[in-house]
Amino acid sequence: MSEIDRFDPFNNRLCRNVRNALSEGFKEALDRRALEPVQHTAGFFLNGDLPAVVRDYIDKRMTAYEGVLTDIGDCPADDPLAIAPRIFNRRLFFETHEYLEPFWMAAEGDEKRLLQALIRAAGAYVHLEQGNRSAARRIGAKALDALEQYRQRLTPHFDPQLLLEKLRSLDPDPPRLQPPAL
Repeated sequence: MSEIDRFDPFNNRLCRNVRNALSEGFKEALDRRALEPVQHTAGFFLNGDLPAVVRDYIDKRMTAYEGVLTDIGDCPADDPLAIAPRIFNRRLFFETHEYLEPFWMAAEGDEKRLLQALIRAAGAYVHLEQGNRSAARRIGAKALDALEQYRQRLTPHFDPQLLLEKLRSLDPDPPRLQPPAL
């Protein structure tokens, strides 16, 4: 197996396959509230000959996935606005996007637009992680209007102000989506 310099799912098929498979396993882990489905997926890859950067990616993702499962212990399974910020806060931006997508596809009207904005915000950080500021700018800009418009819908789950500011400035250091101060 040839070595690669960095984990780049946009330009490397192995990286893309690992990211996508882990994300699918993680969605199943969220549904079951158990790590086993994604452990199985990770094990499949880890049993092979992998570049160190890919092994490192898998190890870091598994640690983050375990943290999310702990973080969502009190969240209703059918409330994506309660769960998605916890995924986002673990810097799992691709997984945030993938988690929200089925809810977005089933939603209508304002709820659909809000979920799409959150997907786009996560997508902007996927691109920022890879150093692709132009794509992050495009995607982030599309998220801003809806996040601003529906900010009251978000405030029971997190204060959207810092997310809005960071998306506007394309700050590569993502915000923590914290519950609003009481």
